[in-house]
Parts: sequence; C-alpha cells; structure tokens
Amino acid sequence: MFDGMKNIGDLMGIMKNARQFQDRLQALQEEMARKTVTADAGAGAVSATVNGRMELVKLTIDKTRVDPADTEMLEDLIVSAVQLAQAKAAGMMKDEMARAAADMGLPPGMLP
Repeated sequence: MFDGMKNIGDLMGIMKNARQFQDRLQALQEEMARKTVTADAGAGAVSATVNGRMELVKLTIDKTRVDPADTEMLEDLIVSAVQLAQAKAAGMMKDEMARAAADMGLPPGMLP
C-alpha cells in the first residue's frame, strides 16, 4: 500500500533539480546577453558586434576601405560581417551551455 509513497521523495528531488536547472539556464541566458563578440568582413572594412542573444548591437564601417558608390559590395560586407558575428556568438553560447551542463552533472548534449 505504501510502496507508491516512497517515490514521492524521488519526485520531490527531481522537481528541485529541475527548478535549479531552470534557474541556472535563465542566469546563463542573461549572462550571455551581456557578452558580445565581434567579427569583420572585407579585411576590416565592416565590423559587426552581436550579443549572446544573436542581436546586432554595433556595426562599424571603415570609410577608408569601402567605395561609397559600390553599395552592393557594402551590403554584401555587412551581411557577411553580421553572419560571422552571429556564428561566433552561437559558438560561444554552445560552449557555455556545454560547460553549464557539465557543471550540473548532465551528459553532453542535454542542453539546447
């Protein structure tokens, strides 16, 4: 009759761990939002800075390295710099998530 009751303690432990995990994940996401990475395209002609949420927070164009009349090239450099910065930010986030998973004793690949 009371065999089912012994699992309540396990359930409480699981719920506690899930809450800690959720809190840690939220703190990590907030921390990552404050971190930024920068990438450039066109040998530094365009630089893009992206935060851990993949949001573009700064774009710099070196006017000495671009031709203002060649807007198509400038557009391509902007897109490239932003994509490179987003890829770096995604890699940074992946590394931080793997580290957090290891700290919590989770197997690799358990965090998104």
